Amino acid sequence: VQLQASGGGLVQAGGSLRLSCAASGSIFSIDVMSWYRRAPGKQRELVAAINTGGSTRYAPSVKGRFTISRDNAKNTVVLQMNSLKPEDTAVYYCNADHVRVGVGRYEHDLWGQGTQVTVSS
Repeated sequence: VQLQASGGGLVQAGGSLRLSCAASGSIFSIDVMSWYRRAPGKQRELVAAINTGGSTRYAPSVKGRFTISRDNAKNTVVLQMNSLKPEDTAVYYCNADHVRVGVGRYEHDLWGQGTQVTVSS
């Protein structure tokens, strides 16, 4: 199973970006898909997560500005980021956890390559 992220870039404060991540391979289902980020000099943090049923959770710092969504049939997850702030600057990573790859077979904690998001003031 591989995760491919896209959509990062440079944007001015107040602007928007949309990150996408597609999981490929022999996938029956993915329980949780998430976005994490690592800012320079900081630890990696959870930004948003969504489960198969559509339940979501967000970091307090992004709640109300970011929206996570997914397409279970296509194994994709999208992070819509609005009202971006300079402190959102980071490398963003998508994550898939509890991925069913066969009968009774699962893979856990899979990561895509990071995508850089830079917000200028």
